[in-house]
Amino acid sequence: DMLEEMPANVVKKVLAATDKETRRDINNLLKYPEDSAGSIMTVEFVDLRAYMSVMDAIERIRKTGVDKETINICYVTDVQKHLLGIVTLREIILADAQESIKDLMNENIITVHTLDDQEEVAKQFQKYDFAAMPVVDNENRLVGIITVDDVMDILEEEATEDIEMMAAITPTDQPYMKTSVFETYRKRIPWLLLLMISASITGKIIQGFEAALSTCVILTAFIPMLMDTGGNCGSQASVSVIRALSLDEVEFKELPQIIWKEMQVSVLVGATLSLANFGKILLIDRTSILVAFVVCMTLFVTVVVAKLVGCTLPILASKIGFDPAVMASPFITTIVDALSLIVYFNVAGIFLGL
Repeated sequence: DMLEEMPANVVKKVLAATDKETRRDINNLLKYPEDSAGSIMTVEFVDLRAYMSVMDAIERIRKTGVDKETINICYVTDVQKHLLGIVTLREIILADAQESIKDLMNENIITVHTLDDQEEVAKQFQKYDFAAMPVVDNENRLVGIITVDDVMDILEEEATEDIEMMAAITPTDQPYMKTSVFETYRKRIPWLLLLMISASITGKIIQGFEAALSTCVILTAFIPMLMDTGGNCGSQASVSVIRALSLDEVEFKELPQIIWKEMQVSVLVGATLSLANFGKILLIDRTSILVAFVVCMTLFVTVVVAKLVGCTLPILASKIGFDPAVMASPFITTIVDALSLIVYFNVAGIFLGL
């Protein structure tokens, strides 16, 4: 990991100063793509042979296990390093001294490939509750292992990346206090420019209905409430779906069920908010019943539309290969703001004759 961040001339000097075996291991690890299983694995594991007796296996563990990442799980390979099975230290210690490793090993092995994405590796650990997982190449040769402490780092990294993407920030691998002001600015400004430009659409919509607003100025007072409520409802739906996608709880084929569920939720939420808002407008704002009806009807439709947009966009983004976290609060809010204004002015035009 350290060498990946260093200039090529420094890497050459470091490699020249290492012994042949270490240099070979480093070169093998450096050839794998970043964020792949091969790039995060360790080559320090205990390998045994199927023909060994328990006594021979214990002797080998004693001789080679000092520098290994873990000795709790040992891997049985042949001369060509093909993975044949695994056996735990507990099974070895409790077995008869003359018993063969072949009789103890478990041949039903879960492995990951060197080119598998590290996020997929983390999901395998979560699924099977492993302490360590073997990494194999295209020929099923054991080239390394990944331990659960490495996976914890991956989960933290992936969660941080998703949070930053959901906040419209380009992910960074540097801690907050170690990121320079300019670097922080550079990560944030592209998204803010994009969102600012896209948000100008709402301004154009308001300009298009200036005549209606001048006829019934009170409508202007409710625009922030409608936009904020719609954005909040859309964000709730999108965050829930994004999290479900990251945990493999939902798939694209389940989109109809997801939409149906969110529609039911949106009707209940929209009705509750509209009724509460209707009373508030009449008692506190003291406007006409017709204006209150227009605002609350718009609020209901906005909530339904926001939930629909919030639950569908992340799944569609995931389907076409984008990170669903991109379709979080900022983008959802911008889209819903525009839609809520269109609904608002059209409903007002119908019922108030604007």
